[in-house]
Amino acid sequence: MAQVEVMAPANVVKRNILLVKEIMRHLLNNPQVFSSLPDKFELVILPEDDPEMRLYNLELLDKYESGDKPIVFARVKIRETNVEIQDRPRLYAPIPIAV
Repeated sequence: MAQVEVMAPANVVKRNILLVKEIMRHLLNNPQVFSSLPDKFELVILPEDDPEMRLYNLELLDKYESGDKPIVFARVKIRETNVEIQDRPRLYAPIPIAV
């Protein structure tokens, strides 16, 4: 499969670091969430109020395959002016299927 060039939006590192910080803060303040997450997973942050970053993060997921790791999506709402979390993040983790 051909590699797709992914164009980074402005301030991509700062925007993603602030989002990761807020996700981690939420997880540390709500440790019960860890029991529903797989042991090893890839986290994809999908900011609901920032379509440019949401698309960029999804393109990165396509470009760099996760292999056999489950993917956990974190949907968050942000204020574009200062990239602060408005609501608690919503995490979507894969559910193991019994065979």
